[in-house]
Amino acid sequence: MDRETAVITGGSRGIGRAVALKLAERDCNTVINYAGNKEKAEETAALCREYGVSAVTVQGDIARKEDCERILQAALENFDHIDILVNNAGITRDNIIMRMSDEEFDAVIDTNLRGTYHMMKLVSRPMMKQRYGRIVSLASVVG
Repeated sequence: MDRETAVITGGSRGIGRAVALKLAERDCNTVINYAGNKEKAEETAALCREYGVSAVTVQGDIARKEDCERILQAALENFDHIDILVNNAGITRDNIIMRMSDEEFDAVIDTNLRGTYHMMKLVSRPMMKQRYGRIVSLASVVG
């Protein structure tokens, strides 16, 4: 059987990096999504490869559906299947409610909720077709 393939949103640093490394340690190929820090994403991919797996990076803002589509397409092009999706990407706009702008609120909702929704919806078809898949969504009290 082929190695499992995991897509990790927000996988370039912090919790996302730790998840990617643990999955690589457990023999999963990894797709590291990042929004802006290519250097950190490449660093994470290199660390994953030290476990003998393949790892690729894909830039994309999950708040945009077309970026979600591109992330998953890159995973399928590189590995032919997606077995695990880890929704880790999230943002915060710390502010008290009286000072929070509609734009700040929308940015948080678009990334933390809508982006997670798009990733789950898009990955569900290939997972259902292969009759296997796992989706893990992370959240925090801040996000």
